[in-house]
Amino acid sequence: MSGKASFDHIYTQPDPRAYFRVLRTFDYCIPQLAKPYFSKLIQERSLLGGGGRPVRVLDIGCSYGINAALLKCDATMDELYDRYCDARASDVLPLDREFVRRRAQPGQRVRFTGLDASAEALTYARQAGFLDAAVHADLERQPPTPLQSARLAGADLIVSTGCIGYVTERTLTHVVEAQGGRLPWMAHFVLRMFPFRPIARTLSGLGYRTTRVEGVFKQRRFASEDEQTQVLQSMSAAGVDAQDLEAEGWLYAQLYVSRPHDEPGE
Repeated sequence: MSGKASFDHIYTQPDPRAYFRVLRTFDYCIPQLAKPYFSKLIQERSLLGGGGRPVRVLDIGCSYGINAALLKCDATMDELYDRYCDARASDVLPLDREFVRRRAQPGQRVRFTGLDASAEALTYARQAGFLDAAVHADLERQPPTPLQSARLAGADLIVSTGCIGYVTERTLTHVVEAQGGRLPWMAHFVLRMFPFRPIARTLSGLGYRTTRVEGVFKQRRFASEDEQTQVLQSMSAAGVDAQDLEAEGWLYAQLYVSRPHDEPGE
């Protein structure tokens, strides 16, 4: 067990208000830190594709489509926190639909598909317009159906900002197999408490070369002293040095970028 606190209840609400109200308490910020890296990869992927069809981004563990909202609407986490934590309307869905209409970048050539085990979060993200398509599935438990595989297919970039550790190489293998031989790029922000090496080995067998981007990225503050103690114990047992990082009160992630072996890296 990792010792990480569970927030499962905030992912199954009919709208994102509980998600943002709870996570604001702990300064959850990883989607904001991930935004410029994802944006750069989308731009690079667009140039590689010759400016034809839109870049198709698959967000694994997308919840309410937060990464899509930040990128599609050029929003910030602080802006979304203010929207949802201070919302007085009984129904925020019409407000979010209008938000997407006003803020979606003109001429933007990117489409977002979300993969998540929460039907409620996916439904909201799709209806609000943050996501262009959605796949409700738990690929850790079972492979995708033919319909789900069809919706997963065609991805150019696969991203995640915190689900790796709960999602393993099993899910990523299913997603890659759904591409019919194509190898989309990948960019995963992974908490340091979870080893990425087994996933990197699996991706290598599928035709990928993985590199870790220099630096670490704050995810959120620990929810309690008990959570911090348990996480630090788990990290120590795994031989991961938490001094000056998790020991100071924050969960930290690292960014791993995977590209096909036959494509040049940075």
